[in-house]
Amino acid sequence: MESMRDMPGKPQIDTSTSNQSKNGVQEELLQQWELVANHLRAEIGEASFQSWLRPMTVRGMENGIVTISVPTRFMRDWAAAHYQERMTELWRAENNSLQGIEVVVHSAPSTETTDAPAKRGTVASAETRRDQHKDDLSAPLDGRFTFDQFVVGKPNEFAYAAARRVAEADSVPFNPLFLYGGVGLGKTHLMHAIAGHIRQSQPERTVIYMSAEKFMYRFVSALREQNTVDFKQQFRSVDVLMIDDVQFIAGKDSTQEEFFHTFNALVDQGRQIVISADKSPSDLEGMEERLVSRLNCGLVADIHATTYELRLGILQSKAHKLGTEMPPKVLEFLAHKITANVRELEGALNRVVAHSQLVGRDISLETTQDVLRDLLRANDRRVTIEEIQKQVASHFNVRISDMHSARRARSVARPRQVAMYLAKQLTSRSLPEIGRKFGGRDHTTVMHAVRKVEELREHDTTFNEDVELLRRMLEG
Repeated sequence: MESMRDMPGKPQIDTSTSNQSKNGVQEELLQQWELVANHLRAEIGEASFQSWLRPMTVRGMENGIVTISVPTRFMRDWAAAHYQERMTELWRAENNSLQGIEVVVHSAPSTETTDAPAKRGTVASAETRRDQHKDDLSAPLDGRFTFDQFVVGKPNEFAYAAARRVAEADSVPFNPLFLYGGVGLGKTHLMHAIAGHIRQSQPERTVIYMSAEKFMYRFVSALREQNTVDFKQQFRSVDVLMIDDVQFIAGKDSTQEEFFHTFNALVDQGRQIVISADKSPSDLEGMEERLVSRLNCGLVADIHATTYELRLGILQSKAHKLGTEMPPKVLEFLAHKITANVRELEGALNRVVAHSQLVGRDISLETTQDVLRDLLRANDRRVTIEEIQKQVASHFNVRISDMHSARRARSVARPRQVAMYLAKQLTSRSLPEIGRKFGGRDHTTVMHAVRKVEELREHDTTFNEDVELLRRMLEG
């Protein structure tokens, strides 16, 4: 009988030490495991099967306990938490003498095969050798982006607390820390703050911070130069790996594959990973399912759009650092008018201060409106979710309250989906925020609405014209 080691796409069984007396048992285990594996493949899907069950090897059975090995501790913990109970149930249906299943770590012969965590510095090369890569690999940090300079409010307090915990912890509190939010809301600031704090308080630790684009560039260069061994050693020997804008590698299969293995190796060694993106892991299009599952397995922290109070606090803090006396009415005006992101808000303040200093005029509400005429005009054109709901409800002749209700009749559900779609297209709000504006719905409901409207626009000309008319009315 062909062994499972030779059968593509199937989990393995160890027959290397079998003798004739054991062959019958091994073949029986092989047949049982094949049935169990096929059941699980149908239940969990091909992608999850390839990620979690394909690497498993059946080692044997003793006293009713089947031993299955996986290559890393991370995979062992995941399998034990998510599949071990179901595997045991399915296997008992094939063999009622089965008492249980034990999942263990069994590394390749050339590496350590114990289940103990790797000692610090043994998996990587010597510390001096690691340090020579630090400056070369890591992007420079902005000294202004510290925890002390980060203005905390309700929209970002959870992400701030999580980032601070990672930076100050002696051990890994959660892995990975995944920060996400719109442009200019503070993700990069927190990433720099984490890296800077660790380097200052624990200089012996190797911290690599870079964009996902730079990671991909390094990987492609290593492939071109046939030097992937050094690439793997550099990235898998760090203490803290921080990747900014991970959405950049969406759709780039080879880079995702390498990042997937790097992620696995670092988590298995107990090293910290911090990642940022513009969307939550589940909302990243073009990402492999197995990578999404790993990104979701740590702590996911959303940085929401700023509130008026937070924007005002940021302006007050920024003005103080610039050493400029700003009339309170000017700060309040800017906090009300510029709502897109913190970056644009700070840029507006810088323009007002620079104009005052260069032309020698005091800062007033009038001069502020004059200096920022173009920016204010652009912000005035920005649409709110409430405006979208009102316009869509009027167009489809439904009540505004239907936008928040639980009614599922198509005459109500379809306009609601259109409003969600336009909210996603015309505002900077995140999916969870949009969902909350529509009666506290989950972000997955918003995702479904967006996909449904996109699909209908492709196949229904009349519907597409309706949506396009609404868009023009709202933008005009």
